[in-house]
Amino acid sequence: MREISIREVTQVVKRLCIEANYSLREDVLSALREALRVEESLMGRKVLEWLVENARIAREEGIPICQDCGMVTVLLQLGQGVRIVGGGLRGAIDRGVREGHREGYLRKSVIEDPCFSRRNTGDNTPAIIYTEVVPGDGLKVTVVPKGAGSDNSSALKMLNPTDGASGVKTLVLETVKKAGANSCPPLVIGVGVGGSFDNVGLLSKKALLRPLDVANPDARIAQLEREILEEVNDLGIGPAGFGGRVTALSVSIETSPTHMASLPVAVNLGCHALRSAEAAL
Repeated sequence: MREISIREVTQVVKRLCIEANYSLREDVLSALREALRVEESLMGRKVLEWLVENARIAREEGIPICQDCGMVTVLLQLGQGVRIVGGGLRGAIDRGVREGHREGYLRKSVIEDPCFSRRNTGDNTPAIIYTEVVPGDGLKVTVVPKGAGSDNSSALKMLNPTDGASGVKTLVLETVKKAGANSCPPLVIGVGVGGSFDNVGLLSKKALLRPLDVANPDARIAQLEREILEEVNDLGIGPAGFGGRVTALSVSIETSPTHMASLPVAVNLGCHALRSAEAAL
């Protein structure tokens, strides 16, 4: 059995928190550049130019892409042949988040009490952690900092099974229309379909991790992704909500088996500063 020290986990989480906030994903940056080619609105083109320039400055000068450095979700793929040694995994991850936000000068946005005092924890912890046990003797760590503007505009609904694919499309369009400029378009739209109430939101967040130029391997779902993207862009919300052709850069749908009486659907909107970074130990 392979041993991985919690010190290694802390260091990689710290590094990924900074990397994700400083360096826009290459697939997102490429999509923004492609959007410049098709955007017809003069104001929309200016916004897209600013976003590309903002990403360049953040990467080159080592500063956050956006002032909202997000609440950190950490996705772990833990090999069955791995033993974590030296302490607790939760503590190691939270230390990485704490150190990354301090050393990277990242804004701390997490509050400890959502209903009453709403006092800031001061270090952006605790992280939200999901662990999947997989074959092998490695540990893959994915850090996803998600800002409130896009997450606040997301939606989850238990549809009727008879609503089918058209119901999924309707929910996505309603969610994007309601969000308007608040979700900081152009968007990356992650959609989870199936599973249960408690896991379909995670499914939609995982959909945001798929490279933007990669369609769902199921031809039927890939076609639905294309149809939704076209209809979203026909809404005319445009970059930053100023109007235009490009309201979304991509739509990614992930599905899971579900109960025959259910059709859970979650729509997780990703803003133009869609951030994630990963590493393997």
